Amino acid sequence: MLTLLAFAMVATFMTLIMTGRVSALVALILTPVVFGLLAGHGADLGPMMLDGVKALAPTGVMLAFAILFFGLMTDAGLFDPLVALIVRVVGGDPVKIVVGSAVLGVVVALDGDGSTTFLICCTAMLPLYRRLGLNPLILACLLMLACGVTNITPWGGPTARAASALHLDAADIFVPMIPSMLAGVVFILLVAWLLGRGERRRLDALSSTGEMREPDEDDLVRDLVDDNDRTERPRLILLNLALTLGLLAALVMGVLPLPVLFMIATAIALVLNYPSLAAQKARIAAHAPNILPVIALIFAAGIFTGILNGTGMTQAMAGSVTGLIPPVLGPYLAPITALLAMPFTFFISNDAFYFGILPILTEAAGSYGITPVEMARASLTGQAVHLLSPLVPSTYLLVGLVRVELAQHQRFTLVWAVALSLVLLGAGILTGIIPLAG
Repeated sequence: MLTLLAFAMVATFMTLIMTGRVSALVALILTPVVFGLLAGHGADLGPMMLDGVKALAPTGVMLAFAILFFGLMTDAGLFDPLVALIVRVVGGDPVKIVVGSAVLGVVVALDGDGSTTFLICCTAMLPLYRRLGLNPLILACLLMLACGVTNITPWGGPTARAASALHLDAADIFVPMIPSMLAGVVFILLVAWLLGRGERRRLDALSSTGEMREPDEDDLVRDLVDDNDRTERPRLILLNLALTLGLLAALVMGVLPLPVLFMIATAIALVLNYPSLAAQKARIAAHAPNILPVIALIFAAGIFTGILNGTGMTQAMAGSVTGLIPPVLGPYLAPITALLAMPFTFFISNDAFYFGILPILTEAAGSYGITPVEMARASLTGQAVHLLSPLVPSTYLLVGLVRVELAQHQRFTLVWAVALSLVLLGAGILTGIIPLAG
């Protein structure tokens, strides 16, 4: 009975998320409460939920201050010189423009926010694409691939979800994956080079046949930025760069826990760039709409995982799943999870996969000696495919900016996204952070 209730709870949660009947926040809180009561638990649900919330508190703090820190760096103009440099270096060569847009995408995407990445990079590179007649689908593809790699950072979202669902330290998941991420970046640059060469040949052919046309004036118009309340701090660019690099170095070295590092760095960034109280309040208020939904979701996830674990549902489901896996495939659950993550996170949300499915697979994998942190890393390799999902809001922003249809973008990018996911998985296996077999 407990196993049936557990699967029914996960199925109900996934259905509510996929159909859009309720928000993820509501589903994460109410679904486990209802099924916890059906499982015969009453007053003891309270301690279970509090245990779950307490376990996720550090992750919530880390995400809040990470979003605020990178938001402040963007406000202060940390990335502006890089954008200007890339635009100046690439000139009018299609290959350089395409590769330059990939480099810019990877760097800007380090903030973990796809929407910010798309806005900054499209603002910088899209006029060049239009002026030369380059295919805008290439820009959309490369930016999404870049986010597929940088989403693995602890502040990107999926890693925080995996850490929350499995009660792990995000740094233990992320830091060993840096070599795999670097392999992914190399792959993205290779894809950019190949696509750029293809565009160069296409444009040369059009030029020789006289079929090229000058773009319409409307194609070259860029939105003007409101200068009434400038937040850029160009004179502080070196200090902001040193602060950011110092933060990343401390993160990799594990000098302090991630939440503490981001709290300290954010406080320094506020005092350094916006010393007045009014300016600090304004910057915090400006980024609050991005922070609140994420934090609320993390704590709501604590309710879900607290009840799932406290009632014994996780163990019941894991036992059932383990029984269905042929013994010959059991030791390969890590790469199997990586492969399953691609379609699962495309057709369902990250919330449904990481909070509803990953804990079940992880519990089953434990029977074969595969650790939760290894399963978490494997589950993150399919994020490039996930970002093509119609369930991802920022994807609609991207296709709107480059003026293409979502279906066109999916058809153009899917093969490259799957290939990138396989590169991340292969690099993880080669470096030993994802076991090929338990």
